[in-house]
Amino acid sequence: MPDTTGPDTTGPDTTGPDETREDDILFETLEGGLRRVTFNRPQARNAFTFAMYERLAAFCAEVAEDRATRAIILTGAGGRAFAAGTDINQFRAFRTPEDAIAYEERVGRVIAALEACPKPTIAAIEGACTGGGGALAAACDIRIAGANARFGFPIARTLGNTLSMGALSRLVALVGPARTKEMIFTARLLDAGEALAAGLVQEVVPEGGDVQARALEMARAIAANAPLTLRAIKEAVSRLRPQITSEEGRDLILMCYMSQDFREGMDAFLNKRPPVWKGE
Repeated sequence: MPDTTGPDTTGPDTTGPDETREDDILFETLEGGLRRVTFNRPQARNAFTFAMYERLAAFCAEVAEDRATRAIILTGAGGRAFAAGTDINQFRAFRTPEDAIAYEERVGRVIAALEACPKPTIAAIEGACTGGGGALAAACDIRIAGANARFGFPIARTLGNTLSMGALSRLVALVGPARTKEMIFTARLLDAGEALAAGLVQEVVPEGGDVQARALEMARAIAANAPLTLRAIKEAVSRLRPQITSEEGRDLILMCYMSQDFREGMDAFLNKRPPVWKGE
């Protein structure tokens, strides 16, 4: 189904970059060795601040060798979004090539830490899963979606930026190069059924079902299995995918982030008007 929502409901948040709170991301210890991470900015469609990215990376490092942790659930608060990307105001300070490279390397490092975490990870997805939120979900081992879930990377319509090579590599591994290009070229969002057919998610909970309960049920089933087997398979599958260095694609990042179009995209997004692209 083509996306018919405006950028105010699918793109990054517009909260100030310094407006972050301790409870913007929550970490819970559940029974049976389960942990739950909740992106807790429902008023901002759970868009990420830089502090949230860093706290997620620290959590991944913490649980990596914690024998008590057997599986991790990641989800968004409020039921309207898993995560809708990065707070757009954090891009306003971009002035130099170093700013753009540092941003992509920072986010890439956090998402890579999530992907490399030796514990099985389950993304419980309701509502919008877009931009950086989609990249986070793609780094998880299993994705369970609600009937209201929507997936995509509408950057060609909103900001005119690009995905890192690492994020693209994960997306291509899930859905293939043709579907990846179609999703980004059209800037549309896939509904839950399309995402299931494309391989973006492994399961869709029917309308009226409880996504969180289903994720917890699956996490319990996984946690009951041999942890070293799970760890070995996760690492082996990771080794099968080509490894992308942080230097790959820097020229493409700079082409977009240092462009007039990127500035135009931010201004248009914040002022809720269509951008005028010039390819410059």
